[in-house]
Amino acid sequence: MESSGSERVEIPGEYNEAPIEHLVQLIADMLERLMAHNDRIPLSPESLTRFHSRSAPSISVLDYLKRIVRFTNVEKSCLLITLFNIDQVCARMPLFTLSSLTCHRFVITSIAVSSKGLCDAFCPNNLYAKVGGIPVTELNVLEREFLSMIDWRLMCTREILQEYYVNLVRTHSAGTFYIAGNDSPGNSSDSGDDLEMDSAPSYPSSPTLTRQPPLRPALPEPTAVLLEPGGSSQEIPQRPTIEQNMAFAALQQRQDYNTTSSSLDRSIRRI
Repeated sequence: MESSGSERVEIPGEYNEAPIEHLVQLIADMLERLMAHNDRIPLSPESLTRFHSRSAPSISVLDYLKRIVRFTNVEKSCLLITLFNIDQVCARMPLFTLSSLTCHRFVITSIAVSSKGLCDAFCPNNLYAKVGGIPVTELNVLEREFLSMIDWRLMCTREILQEYYVNLVRTHSAGTFYIAGNDSPGNSSDSGDDLEMDSAPSYPSSPTLTRQPPLRPALPEPTAVLLEPGGSSQEIPQRPTIEQNMAFAALQQRQDYNTTSSSLDRSIRRI
């Protein structure tokens, strides 16, 4: 069910009782705002990671999450824990940003990993990869990178997930949703103004997901743009900007230099 206009929607107080389509809308709204903010941060070779695409995928985050829910039957806790994982990575790795170039790969990897760690039933990687629009070999590499980024901390308490849920409702950009008993359809004072997207980065103990920085790259070669499997042939993919191409070119040049230097070192040692 899609929410539209100024109509407000009452949802349950507990995240595990909320309709999954509403949870998807709440999470997508937060991720879209993070991406819009972080896309303004200049891209540098040092900030590139395995999760970076050369250009932004044509599918929106909302449609991407709907696709994952439809084909993988993902549990609500695994959707919410993606936000917790973003905060974990940002706190540990200040160069990483959740942007339009990293969000889709991060989301499908987080859901695949958390489903395996938290759920009795989960999908094989070839299905997650197909739904996510990336080769299964790439997803395998992303999983290893992701686990290193979160220091193998897969667990999250129900109380923390509940905090994320409440904050998502409270800061929703359109103020569409309200929790039963905590608000009324006529009161829309908490429509997202509390979320300061342009403020300096901070990492409080409670879930906020304000800005994003994380990840000093392990420098595997970034892969091509993520594509939606079975996407419409009418869709026109967004082309990389000059700045993005320059960043990737600088990274490639540095990797080529390091490879050449390593080869020369080995030759000298043999001599």
